[in-house]
Amino acid sequence: MNPEQKKLLIEKMTKTLAALDKELSGLRTGRASVNFLDPVVVEAYGDKLPLSQVGTVSTPDAKTLTVQVWDKAMVKTVEKAIADANLGLNPNSDGQLIRMNLPPLSEERRKELIKLAYKYGENTKIALRNVRKEGMDALKRMEKDNEISKDEHHTQGEEVQKLTDEFIGKVDATIKSKESEMLSI
Repeated sequence: MNPEQKKLLIEKMTKTLAALDKELSGLRTGRASVNFLDPVVVEAYGDKLPLSQVGTVSTPDAKTLTVQVWDKAMVKTVEKAIADANLGLNPNSDGQLIRMNLPPLSEERRKELIKLAYKYGENTKIALRNVRKEGMDALKRMEKDNEISKDEHHTQGEEVQKLTDEFIGKVDATIKSKESEMLSI
């Protein structure tokens, strides 16, 4: 496997890990996060837009989220979109500022979120194994086309596996970190 192919594999695995981080950032922990409102889509100007394109989301403290809506006419629409997103939030508007207090997570809800985090982790591991398969298939083709020997195929295959194991370890560490974050009150 030439350095370019290895770099491509690392790039794909890194993107897969970044996707996991993005998914996990949407899971609610004990404190407010601007990413919590990422799934909210607002019908605005005849189109469906992410909340971030109609207002500024911020967290003034650990238990509060605010949305500063840019267009005064959109306040009620944004409030309805947040309520309809099924995030367990109760939006209250004060002029163009929508304020939401995060209710404390019940033990049952925390466990559900942890299960979901593990599911995201498992999906990421599957994606990483698919990237590994692409690398292994490339090695098989190279051996078949007599570009590398059987020994080189074996050695480079071990290298691809080692890389995959390293990234799967990172997934496990990320999930464990998220779990401890969700369990801390």
